[in-house]
Amino acid sequence: MHRLSNQVRRLAITSILRHTRHQCTQAVVRCYAAHPLTDERGTLEPAPKKPRRRSRTPPKFPDPYLEPPPASSFPAYEERSFFKYEQLHQSRKSAARVGRITTPHGSFLTPAFVAVATNAALKAVDHRALSESLPLVFCNTYHLLLYPGPDVVAAAGGLHSFMKRDQPIITDSGGFQVFSLAHGSVEEELNMKRARTKKEGSLLLRVTEEGATFRSYRDGRRVTLTPESSVAAQKAFGADIIVPLDELPPYHIDRDALHRSVLLSHRWEARSLRAHLADVRKQAMYAVVHGGVDSELRQMSIDYLTSLPFDGFGIGGSLGKNRGELFELLRFVMPRLPKEKPNHLLGIADIDSIAGAVPLGVDTFDSCFPTRLGRHGTLLTKRFGRVQIRQSKWKSVFEPPDFEGGLQGHSMAYLHHLFKTYEPMAAALLTEHNILFMAEYMQSIRERILNDEL
Repeated sequence: MHRLSNQVRRLAITSILRHTRHQCTQAVVRCYAAHPLTDERGTLEPAPKKPRRRSRTPPKFPDPYLEPPPASSFPAYEERSFFKYEQLHQSRKSAARVGRITTPHGSFLTPAFVAVATNAALKAVDHRALSESLPLVFCNTYHLLLYPGPDVVAAAGGLHSFMKRDQPIITDSGGFQVFSLAHGSVEEELNMKRARTKKEGSLLLRVTEEGATFRSYRDGRRVTLTPESSVAAQKAFGADIIVPLDELPPYHIDRDALHRSVLLSHRWEARSLRAHLADVRKQAMYAVVHGGVDSELRQMSIDYLTSLPFDGFGIGGSLGKNRGELFELLRFVMPRLPKEKPNHLLGIADIDSIAGAVPLGVDTFDSCFPTRLGRHGTLLTKRFGRVQIRQSKWKSVFEPPDFEGGLQGHSMAYLHHLFKTYEPMAAALLTEHNILFMAEYMQSIRERILNDEL
């Protein structure tokens, strides 16, 4: 009973205080209205309210279904004196073919493996010592754009002079890396391997008709990559083959969104082509065919891009969730591309994929696959297949990885020792071996095609 009376007493006091506070507030208001405060300028008005910060609205596209400019608005294709594809032999057994691509910095035979020199350098090895095994190398515009920048590379005389390479170079548009900031690679997307932090997720800021705006992973500055700025950067880099800007949609995307993405890529590629044709500089430009695994959209992309004066064709976009989907896609796409121009499978060059794609007519393949394997302790060999050099079973094998070709002069035991003792030379030697292996593998493929065995 005593406890209850105390509770009632506290409630009564609280009620009185609230009532009193309300009365005091009303009195102050009446007093201020009758006698406003003033200063030397007159009435002292209350501080203005801060305007509410408007929430950001997503940028509007003129029309997401806007068709790209017609082929009639471009000049007809004319053969280049500085760039040419010649088909040397067509296999009687499949669509596989041997060809020769000629560029201002030399020619090379296809099918060919294209090593990736991301920052104008192969990781762990000097490309000059492997020049005979590197007919074409792939440099990434995204990374070189952020550092050292197109102006520095141009001042050095272009990529060939900058990295001391007198053989062909291809650069991409930078789009692949920019859009990978949002959803990662197809493998990461499918397997959810990458737990993206809030900071990482904010690197791609927006995509508009103008281009893609992202935040530099190096210094945080905002960069807008447009079709025109991508081409301008690639002009400064001076590669033999360049690529137009395109959008890379994720694998899991509804068909309507994929349709809009293909149309956007077509508009961007058309703008890239116009910028290129205004200042060719003895460079060839490959279109990038899109459409995901949707055959109707792939056909739409093929029909439009083959009507424009591109010098070759890349097969890009989402290429399937596994090797089976990739081959099914290539079986649809490859017969529909012009036979008189070269083609390139973007971002895929593992052994099994090459073995399945060459009979379908693919000419060149790029990937960091063999160099990444080497840095992480995996050798590609003819004798044993893939070798994990860290395994103890190689500790006393005093033989080279392969008796013919590849890395000679060092035993498996020595390579095992270097890797287990964390010697930097291990990455260099394993990477060198894998590049030699890829060059010899592609040579064997060309020989099999010439003999109509593939």
